[in-house]
Parts: sequence; C-alpha cells; structure tokens
Amino acid sequence: MTDVMLLWDSPLLFEKLFTEHGIKCQRISAESIGTPFLPPCRCLVIPTGFANPAYTKILKGLLRNKKQIEKFVEKGGTLLVFGPMADGHDFSWLPVRLKYVQKQMSADVCKTDEHNIQCIMDELEQVEFDGYFIDVQGEILLTDKDRNALMVSKKIGEGMIIATTIHEFPSGNFLKWMVERSKSTRL
Repeated sequence: MTDVMLLWDSPLLFEKLFTEHGIKCQRISAESIGTPFLPPCRCLVIPTGFANPAYTKILKGLLRNKKQIEKFVEKGGTLLVFGPMADGHDFSWLPVRLKYVQKQMSADVCKTDEHNIQCIMDELEQVEFDGYFIDVQGEILLTDKDRNALMVSKKIGEGMIIATTIHEFPSGNFLKWMVERSKSTRL
C-alpha cells in the first residue's frame, strides 16, 4: 500500500522528504487518477505551483478529475494542497469554496486555535508563504499578522482537505499525523 500519492508530472525534491520520514510515496500524473492501475493510498499531495504552467501541466487533470478527488476525500483520504502560484486561482476543482491571492512574503504565523494540523511547521517564526486565502469555506488554522488565512481545513465525509500557502517543506510530525489520520482508499 502507498501512503502518499504526489501529483506532479516530473521528479521533485519533495519526494525525498517522505522517504526520509519512512512514508511510502508514489508520484503520479493527473491522467492516472480514476484508473484501475493506481493502488489505494491514504493521502494525495499537490505541491506548490500546480496552477502555474511554468512549473507543471497538472491543472487540467485536476479540473477533469474533480468528482474522483471528492470521492477520495469522502471515503477517508486526506488531500493536502499547497499554493497554486498563479494569481486569482479559485480552486473550482475542490468541493469547497476557496480563493487564493498570490503575495510572496515571509512573516511570523499565528495559530487561530489549537489543532494537530498546525504542526505543519516546527517553528512558526519567519515562515515563507506565497499568498493567502479569501472566501474560505472551512476552518482557518494559521494566519499572518494581518489575519490573512495561510492554512485552512475542511472535513468532507470521512476525510479532510487541507490547503496551505506555506512555501516550505512540512515537518515530519505533520506528515506522519496526516498519514495516520487517513484511510486507505482508491483515487
């Protein structure tokens, strides 16, 4: 069984992070979503820059597979999506309302409440992020000092969608928490 499917169309340094923490990771293309060839997994991770054609071409596949992604989350999978690195992205491929404003910064991050998801970073001081969320349908977990949403979550069925604009690798504790809380299901 695969713990994490990393959706991207070329090798990424991000893949090594999962291996370092003993998490089984497989990189997949958007075209393989919904096919019988993918093994079950617990989490789907979409890295920073997914909507920027300078980095990848996966956005069309996300739009085309909206229903399959929603079913994955409803059945207990976790979707972790980072910032799109494209101004004005509206996340129309998600089953929740969420809009993104691109604005690259580095600042201290504030917790809105206590939640396990907030262990995404070991330190919340001078964290780099590539934008913030507006029109959020879900729980805002981390903000900048101006109260702009940097991390949000929304439970859907048995699973969860986590969106963040933090532009740094997540902590090992966060990755392990994410895998442990998720159910193995087909994408």
